[in-house]
Amino acid sequence: MEIKVVRQIMEWNQNCHEELQDKLNENKVLMINIMGSPGAGKTTFILSLIEKLNEVGVKIGVIEGDLAGQVDAEIMAKRGIPVVQLNTDGACHIEAMSIKNILPEFNLQDVKVIIIENIGNLVCPAEFDIGEHLKIALLSIPEGDDKVNKYPLMFMKSNALVLTKYDLVDYFDYDENRVINESLNINKDIKVFKVNSRKAQGVDEFVNWLKPYLNK
Repeated sequence: MEIKVVRQIMEWNQNCHEELQDKLNENKVLMINIMGSPGAGKTTFILSLIEKLNEVGVKIGVIEGDLAGQVDAEIMAKRGIPVVQLNTDGACHIEAMSIKNILPEFNLQDVKVIIIENIGNLVCPAEFDIGEHLKIALLSIPEGDDKVNKYPLMFMKSNALVLTKYDLVDYFDYDENRVINESLNINKDIKVFKVNSRKAQGVDEFVNWLKPYLNK
């Protein structure tokens, strides 16, 4: 009985995911799911990404996922970024229905991209499709080079891997070739980017990769 319930939940979530994609495609809105551990630099990367996209006239909306609180949402709001806070009250992931309930808060005729900052976790967020067109995994250099091996699903399902805080690479015993090779071994199509989080170096390369998706 328990296995049956789990399957039903996943099927229900997938149906909602597909419904969301239809809605977003109808309005030509790209949704990006940013995933990574607490402290991986998700908020910093999103802010840098928004700045670069705003420079070329792309309007962004943000959904901030957290267990509780609204610290990151307040950072976004202070910069004039349309943002909605989603608190999961202890759940380690976001589900598609939560995004469906939030989507009406955005004017889909006005925004071109909606960015979801998922719950800080390398496990649960990778298991749920939530209407996104792209899944982006973030790994910071201080987290170590063993995370792909320990949490393969995250990297198996992601379209891109962003190595954040790359300015610290010389301060750690970090084997980036291991990270890249292990990622490619389980996902031959994953794209890898290296970002200096303090200076936003490397974000331009990510935006160039993103442009074809923006023009669909």
